[in-house]
Amino acid sequence: MECIITVELGTNGIRVFAYDLHGCIIGYMKGHYPTFHIEPDHSEQDPEQIFITTLYVLKNILNEHIHPKKYKVASICFCASMHSVLAVDKNGNPIGNAITWADNRAKKEAQELRNSQLGKKLYELTGTPIHPMSPLVKIAWIRNRDADRFRLTSKFLSIKSYVIYQLTGEYMIDYSIASATGLLNIHTVQWEDDALQFAGITANQLAMLVPVFTKAGKLKNAYQQSLRLSADTKILIGSSDGCMATLGDGIIKGEEKASITIEDSGAVRVMGPNILKDEQMRFFNYLLTDNCYVSGGPTNNGGNIFEWFTRQFGEFTNPFDMENSIQQLMEEAANVPTGSDGLLFLPYLLGERAPIWNANARGAYFGLNIKHERRHFIRATIEGILYEIYSIGKILSEQQTINSLSVNGSFGTIPFCSQLIADIFSKPVQVRPQFHSVSFGTYLLSATEMGIYTSLDNVAPVAEIPNVFKPNEQRHTIYADYFCIFEKLSVKLFDEFEAIGNLQQKYAHP
Repeated sequence: MECIITVELGTNGIRVFAYDLHGCIIGYMKGHYPTFHIEPDHSEQDPEQIFITTLYVLKNILNEHIHPKKYKVASICFCASMHSVLAVDKNGNPIGNAITWADNRAKKEAQELRNSQLGKKLYELTGTPIHPMSPLVKIAWIRNRDADRFRLTSKFLSIKSYVIYQLTGEYMIDYSIASATGLLNIHTVQWEDDALQFAGITANQLAMLVPVFTKAGKLKNAYQQSLRLSADTKILIGSSDGCMATLGDGIIKGEEKASITIEDSGAVRVMGPNILKDEQMRFFNYLLTDNCYVSGGPTNNGGNIFEWFTRQFGEFTNPFDMENSIQQLMEEAANVPTGSDGLLFLPYLLGERAPIWNANARGAYFGLNIKHERRHFIRATIEGILYEIYSIGKILSEQQTINSLSVNGSFGTIPFCSQLIADIFSKPVQVRPQFHSVSFGTYLLSATEMGIYTSLDNVAPVAEIPNVFKPNEQRHTIYADYFCIFEKLSVKLFDEFEAIGNLQQKYAHP
């Protein structure tokens, strides 16, 4: 019997699934690694810790679920979060930590580029909004502010490219991860010269561009023996978590349906044969395969914000009981009136990407009065996270008709949150019984490479989602009124966001 293993390198941890060739889950395991915020606006991870965690979780799932049942691993397919940058030397050794998507240190470089003609040109060519998340401006920051690291760097990699290099010795990056760097021309599918010049690097300092179905070499002998895998086990380069979540939700080209992911961060996406054009540069357009683009907008502030709230204000029976504490808070929030009696929350604890693209944005509670209690803060926090998701969907619907939604990610698929999404959007919401759309999309990609499906266009029926949350129009009317204020505040506070951000930087304590 053959099986497919999917490896998701997420923001705060790794998820590894094993599927049989019919798409049924054989086993699942996860591991965690920390993100370091050593200075304001800095978000870093230890690449070696990520790789060791990957090996540990992969070995465990093989030993517990695969080898005892006599499965043969046909392929291991990777996906990962986007926008990471890791500098390595000529021997492939990391120079410092990896910089993650949530890092905002390159605010100055991003702002100057975004306001220039070159920035507008690069947005049109690469499909990546100009923002500190972009590896394009992260590398420019390293060049400008960390000259020693820049001088010693042989290649700038994504985390996924680094993990695959460690496993196989090959430097590769797939089109979808590459198209989120701000360095790839999505029209020619080549590294863009103007972007390379802005970053101060050459194409040789980046990994080799390959399609998502590419076999990334063979496992090194040491890992074949350690993992007890044969030499012919395929290592597939795979794609990005966003593209795979969209595929796993059954979104097909041209369908009037959007996919919402709310995991640590979040995004609203559609899939189609055309690039979404926007003079305000608010959308991303990432290349999955030929003439297939995943377009939409991301938020920095998803489930990670409610986890932050839970750590500060939740009731823990033990220090690691996050899931139970979140569940208790959700139950308390369910007993609060729609709209939290006028308490609004701006969830911008990590700055923000779409739709305001303001790295200086900060969090705030607004509308607080003497009658508000702890329970109002709980519900307002949840609603604020979902208002931000709605603000992305609202501008996306100006470009493409959206009649229904599918939701994935551990936060978005909590039933209470799924119903709130339906009410806020006033659209039916579908949720997969097992919410791991990223891994299922990665399975579908691997199964297509094996010939189980003829193309990615034909996998949508397999990914159909039965569960539907229907919107309540009375609640939607209330949310629409409050959202108008939320939307205005997010823009009106631009100057104050910048001022407080500068003061936080000025008076930062180690």
